Amino acid sequence: MKEFNDLTRQEKETCLMLPILKELRRLGGQATTEEIKRGLFSNDYGIPEEELTRVKEGKNGPFKTFNIPFSFTISNLAMAGFVDHPKRGTIVLTQKGRSFEGNSKQLADAVYKISLPMWKEKAQKNKLRKKDQTDQDEQDQVQDLSGVEEDPWRDKLINALNGLTPGKFEMFCRALVRHMNVDIDETIGVKQSGDGGVDGFGYMMADDFRTSSVAIQAKRWSTNPVSSPEIDKFRGAMDKYRADYGIFITTSSFSKDAIKAARMGTRIITLIDGERLVDLVAKYELYVTPVVTYELGEFFTDDN
Repeated sequence: MKEFNDLTRQEKETCLMLPILKELRRLGGQATTEEIKRGLFSNDYGIPEEELTRVKEGKNGPFKTFNIPFSFTISNLAMAGFVDHPKRGTIVLTQKGRSFEGNSKQLADAVYKISLPMWKEKAQKNKLRKKDQTDQDEQDQVQDLSGVEEDPWRDKLINALNGLTPGKFEMFCRALVRHMNVDIDETIGVKQSGDGGVDGFGYMMADDFRTSSVAIQAKRWSTNPVSSPEIDKFRGAMDKYRADYGIFITTSSFSKDAIKAARMGTRIITLIDGERLVDLVAKYELYVTPVVTYELGEFFTDDN
């Protein structure tokens, strides 16, 4: 049996279609693309964990290769009416998607019967528009053909975070947690060594004025997912400082065993992977500046 990375793009799409429908059902029928991706890797769909962080050098810098088959799969499902894509980054399960009960092959056959002719027509239009353009990057093809536009700034931010020094990344994580209403301790976890396995410590006050202690762990990893032994070591550090909660932040991802380990015991550890980290940076506008732009409607792009 071929590895996922060795499959053709269409074979990858066939592998992803049914798991995406299942994840949307699990998540209540509507989810962001990042929530769906996390579910595909954290649940048992046979997709290798390393695929989430595999990168390739593109014209605009490194990008995650998984985004290509994922984007095309979403587009195929939308063309065939199994999902809807009402706004950027949001996927909604349609009645057709909710009622589907077949296997992966049956789903792929039903989808491609509708989507392949549409791809052919769309490719012809793009070919006419771009007849003078010969050097088109693979990332551009995803946007032009799939219609599911990936945010290039997300990969750009992760690459920038991975380029920080360890000390600066830990400082960044403390700043992020501070925006999450945690009062950061001025001594614990601030030094780069000798802090017993924590990269920050703080206190959170609830509405009833009850204060809880929070330990912070930061791992600036660019490839390998964080494994369960790292979670166990962090829990040991939490014990040292008697922390009520733990927040583990990484630019990479978490293995399935790490996710299980974080949920065990009486003190569940909050896991923030690279994708969720980007979401939080955007939410709190931490060291980033939002840029407002506009996308042209079909009126301006349709040849007719």
